[in-house]
Amino acid sequence: MKDSILVINCGSSSLKFAVLANAGQDTLVEGIADRLGANGSSITFKFEGQKNVIELEDGSHKNAVSHIKNWLSRHPNIESSLAGIGHRVVHGGETFSKSVLINQDVIDGINECAQFAPLHNPAHAKGIEVAFELFPGLPQVAVFDTAFHQTLAPEQYLYPIPMHFYREHHFRKYGFHGTSYRYISQRLEEIASGSDQQGVLVAHLGNGASTCAINKGQSSDTSMGITPLEGLMMGTRSGSLDPSLLSFISKAENISADEALDILNKKSGLLGVSEISNDCRTLEEAMESGDQRAKLALDMFAARTAKHLASVATTLESIDHLVFTGGIGENSSYLRQVICNHLKALNISIDSTLNENAPRGESLNISSKNSNTNVWIIPTNEELMIALDTISLIQH
Repeated sequence: MKDSILVINCGSSSLKFAVLANAGQDTLVEGIADRLGANGSSITFKFEGQKNVIELEDGSHKNAVSHIKNWLSRHPNIESSLAGIGHRVVHGGETFSKSVLINQDVIDGINECAQFAPLHNPAHAKGIEVAFELFPGLPQVAVFDTAFHQTLAPEQYLYPIPMHFYREHHFRKYGFHGTSYRYISQRLEEIASGSDQQGVLVAHLGNGASTCAINKGQSSDTSMGITPLEGLMMGTRSGSLDPSLLSFISKAENISADEALDILNKKSGLLGVSEISNDCRTLEEAMESGDQRAKLALDMFAARTAKHLASVATTLESIDHLVFTGGIGENSSYLRQVICNHLKALNISIDSTLNENAPRGESLNISSKNSNTNVWIIPTNEELMIALDTISLIQH
């Protein structure tokens, strides 16, 4: 029975993968190839409760996919069940408003959008080309992070700059984490019937972080922009700031604008403020042992998240639900509490006991009795969305 899907999520220096069966409900094998393109790269397979780490002599994306292919060849019952391959693609520009079966035109389109996601899109295109080479005959599907936000109105997605930049170069807000937001919207409807006709705010908080307003099941505003640098403060990204800072930084350090931009993308955010780490868990441990820089970084992150939740909420008629998701959103009770403290003016509040004792990996309503808005923790599942999209496109 060919009913399983290989899901590939190619990053600039990593490649996550999973084989999902039974309409995406069962994970047969999963893993990650880390530090691709650098020394010490490895690939990890998780199978039947066992972890197996293999060092990669050649840390290329192609070699990582070859190792997945070799592993599947040694497990022929899984390999023979593959019906297709689903790829996560970060940037689909205005070209792709939904998931598509991949052909050469689609690969060209992904490469054209690479100017907006230079770290990600070339890696996706490479992963797709390698997959076609190693898995000939298997249909492949691209699922775009930007697609869910193609429902934004022009007054939300356009930048207030001369219009010819949009007409000639497509410079506009695209938004990201769309696959996660689409999953959350559907999952919320399962546990809170009628939410697909209501106003929903979602905070997808991880090393990359963004907020989204979902009005009657459609994205109406989101915090990320033409790239994932806009919006919230993140692990290493600054998020939104006065654009003049770019010029000030480049003059102060005597560096180019691109080098200044690199600082905003890779050396700012939680890492830049704390001067310790971009990892939330590390910072919470440091804060608990009295480190003020760690506390400042976390509190800045929370304040900016609340600000962007309130900002995107202006596109909703009512705020019926607020959902926390992503690694930080699902696991940091401290940040959830501080973010909601900043949203008191919107009558959003949580039950601190429920928040503190929330079990990992479960969906839970943590709002307090007097909160106007239902506040949820819902674990996201982008791989499931990719598998379901792949199945539905292959079957048609």
